[in-house]
Amino acid sequence: MRNDLTVNITKAKAQTNVRSSTKDQTVTLKKARIMTLEESLEYLSDDEYLEVTPESIRLRKKELDKAAREKAARKAKYSEE
Repeated sequence: MRNDLTVNITKAKAQTNVRSSTKDQTVTLKKARIMTLEESLEYLSDDEYLEVTPESIRLRKKELDKAAREKAARKAKYSEE
């Protein structure tokens, strides 16, 4: 695992009526990186799949659940020793 950050961009931030002394900063996301099939295969990690459709090429984790990924990583680490 290459220090992957687990983020759910579809989940909204919880809103409260309490005002903060610091304003919420607007987070800007970088544009999606457009890669060819060859570049995607080079970028691919051991814990990821490459989904290829006629319209797009997507990198996806083999195990979508974070807890299951961590458990599998620990299991692989101990099996190497």
